[in-house]
Amino acid sequence: MQFFEWHVANDGDHWNRLADQAGALREAGIDAVWIPPPTKAISQEDNGYGIYDGYDTGEFDQKGTVRTKYGTREDLEKAIAACHDNDVHVYADVVMNHKAGADGTETFAVVEVDPDDRTTVISDSFDIEGWTMFDFPGRDGKHSDFVWHYYHFNGTDYDAAEERDGIFRILGEHKDWNDHVDDEFGNYDYLMFANIDYDHPKVREEAMRWGKWFADSHGFDGYRLDAIKHINHLFIADFLNEMREVHGEDFYFVGEFWHQDLEAMESFLEYVEYSIDLFDVALHYKFHEASQQGEEFDMCTLFDDTLVGKHPLNAVTFVDNHDSQPGEALESWVDDWFKPLAYAAILLHKDGYPCVFYGDYYGIEEPGIEGKKDMIDPLLAARRDFAYGDQENYFDHCNTIGWVRFGDDTMENSGCAVIMTNGEPGSKEMCVGEHRAGEVWHDITGNWGEPVEIDENGCAEFHVDGGSVSVYVQKLDDE
Repeated sequence: MQFFEWHVANDGDHWNRLADQAGALREAGIDAVWIPPPTKAISQEDNGYGIYDGYDTGEFDQKGTVRTKYGTREDLEKAIAACHDNDVHVYADVVMNHKAGADGTETFAVVEVDPDDRTTVISDSFDIEGWTMFDFPGRDGKHSDFVWHYYHFNGTDYDAAEERDGIFRILGEHKDWNDHVDDEFGNYDYLMFANIDYDHPKVREEAMRWGKWFADSHGFDGYRLDAIKHINHLFIADFLNEMREVHGEDFYFVGEFWHQDLEAMESFLEYVEYSIDLFDVALHYKFHEASQQGEEFDMCTLFDDTLVGKHPLNAVTFVDNHDSQPGEALESWVDDWFKPLAYAAILLHKDGYPCVFYGDYYGIEEPGIEGKKDMIDPLLAARRDFAYGDQENYFDHCNTIGWVRFGDDTMENSGCAVIMTNGEPGSKEMCVGEHRAGEVWHDITGNWGEPVEIDENGCAEFHVDGGSVSVYVQKLDDE
């Protein structure tokens, strides 16, 4: 589960909420949580992506607060302990692309670049006064004595002397945009704030040191790497290798590479030799498109041109997240009617590592979206108890598709049949195995009330209501 959404309350209680929910999440079938950036940001209200100090997780009085939006370091460590007590792994959101909220300004030479093509210079060299000096007086050298200066960055977006915005590339020996990044806008190294230069050897050294300290000192089981299409891909490859040398081969990594083009994601994965998972943005946009088009969308193409369809072992599948939710920068919210179909697709189809969104499960206070826990829990239960074994797809109708999981020895009575439609009510004959002949199966979601009996050939006609999904599992005697 992504255990946050953009508008969680700035009450310092979020880590306590996680600690309180850890047992219930594990019982529901969640065995890992991705938490928001726990590091000190430019303000207490910031969600953590405007990162100020990676060594402060709510321990020091900096930026007008000791706690972060989510709580104190002590609260965080209690939440991690509660998760581990319930066999739930914790993946920390790691923001490594930039720094914000500097402690002082410095004067240095820059050129201004075209924001639509960062490789095009639109000025002569000139000096600006930039917010690039970070010495963290509130921390006073604890955990690290590294001080950041302008030469540790390669770009910034504000000239304090002229009170002017722009994209300014910092000049100096061996100083330029990093080459090995996404090529949108000519070169997409620069995203926001003071952009970290991973061609600088001291920066790379400090980043490696911090990455080791961060997990060791808090007990994280993995990292979610933010905005990696903007970070030198060669550095990312080195970072993955070095972290695993220290934290072990099972230390988990997933990257946010927000690109719906499959080839762009594959290009990045080649840099790192497919040693990291990526969020399947292409699949998310398929869900969004399907929810907008209704029965005009061809359901047989649901997994076409997606990461999970091509590279299932590197795909983290999701329906929505904090960036796609209403009102946010990448808004592409999947309509409510399609949410059950989308969650069935990520939770019950064999491939991919599915991620449930906090905002879908518990709701979003702004703009008042109700949680769908009652809808998601039966699908989680179906995954936990029944979705095992080999799979056979029945993608043979543009509106009504299905698949069967045959079960295995992992879980007694496992196996399920999933059918969904974006059109009128329908049905589909699917076969679950001759050894299941005579069994009575029912829809665990409750969307279709009538059970079905598996015939002598191991098949049955499975029904689904219009614009809905049904998940059939064996009906036991006590049900």
